[in-house]
Amino acid sequence: MMFNSACHSQSLDQNELFSRRCVWVNGPVIVGAGPSGLAVGAGLKDQGVPFIILERADCIASLWQKRTYDRLKLHLPKQFCQLPNFPFPEDFPEYPSKNQFIKYLESYAKHFEINPNFNETVQSAKYDETFGLWWVKTIAQSGTGFAVEVEYICRWLVVATGENSEKVVPEFEGLENFDGHVMHACDYRSGAAYRGKNVLVVGCGNSGMEVSLDLCNHDASPSMVVRSSVHVLPREILGKSTFELAIFLMKWGPLWLADKILLILAWIFLGNLKKYGIKRPSTGPLQLKHNSGKTPVLDIGALQKIRSGEIKVVPGIKRFSHGTVELVNGQNLMIDSVILATGYRSNVPSWLKENEFFSGDGIPRNPFPNGWKGKAGLYAVGFTRRGLSGASLDAIGVSQDISKSWKEETKQKRKTVAARHRRLTDQPN
Repeated sequence: MMFNSACHSQSLDQNELFSRRCVWVNGPVIVGAGPSGLAVGAGLKDQGVPFIILERADCIASLWQKRTYDRLKLHLPKQFCQLPNFPFPEDFPEYPSKNQFIKYLESYAKHFEINPNFNETVQSAKYDETFGLWWVKTIAQSGTGFAVEVEYICRWLVVATGENSEKVVPEFEGLENFDGHVMHACDYRSGAAYRGKNVLVVGCGNSGMEVSLDLCNHDASPSMVVRSSVHVLPREILGKSTFELAIFLMKWGPLWLADKILLILAWIFLGNLKKYGIKRPSTGPLQLKHNSGKTPVLDIGALQKIRSGEIKVVPGIKRFSHGTVELVNGQNLMIDSVILATGYRSNVPSWLKENEFFSGDGIPRNPFPNGWKGKAGLYAVGFTRRGLSGASLDAIGVSQDISKSWKEETKQKRKTVAARHRRLTDQPN
């Protein structure tokens, strides 16, 4: 239940005379309507706990709907990507497409009757130690186009904006002088517009590899910048998911042994990638993922294009100029466009006024599996660096923990109200 101190109506489309509203939330405020926020909401619904989800975009899963390329598919088998208590449809393929995953999330929200507050951007969230409450300030766009400032007051705050809420755009010397087209991979949809063009793809992670592959499939000529070492593994080995194999190996042996086996298999099935300009890190793929969160690339066809020369691997960038890029090895390339597959980062430090639970880069300080609960009713979901399966585990823990506290507090309030009622009725007339 929510109580609005500015007016009786909860609608942002009414009472426009009020430029600011204050809303009490009898449950948690969840920031973010991606898979993480939806999973927490579903868990709370199951326990009968009220909540509000705040989402700056106009849809759920805006990263998937608005900032991904058309050919994207889940990198892992669907059983490792489903949210709690809602499996993928049986007729979905093992690696669902972008549109299939969006359809799954929309079905999830509908099934659990989750209705986020869209077009509402959190400006700040601060804990008031005096009252033991969170104050969450937002700017909401009303149906009539007015911007309304809203302040939510709650006992629990769930940060579900994830690790990939803001794009990372590095600075490059001379990029402002480059007269071609420059975009981040989050704005890339298809290589159809690049047919016959020379395109520089900056970054060699999963996005960089797939964008380069997509460009090739649309008859463009991509050059992919590989500045640092990277692990590349086959997505499947003898018809079985490499991810599933890794889980099996970690279950029955130490991490170093699992890494050793994966690297031997990668050498057998992918060969020596160093001669193509791709160097492997000295730390194994699983250990590197555990230490830094850096995900190995799961190859879905880019390596074949690299071997054939259709995707050129080039070293780091020294500077840009009109229509060209100079590389650190002195080579100059004529290019028409630049696509920055340079990753994403958390935006939590820009709005959460707290520096104990979250680090300066917007990631919980405590590593998985203990990074979901902070102090004073603060929670985090989707920051495990373990994909959708890690987010689902966090969501289960968060929803259960909040439900327990909410039920205890609700029970205590009812006892207090009942005691007051008895005192009033026992008074003589």
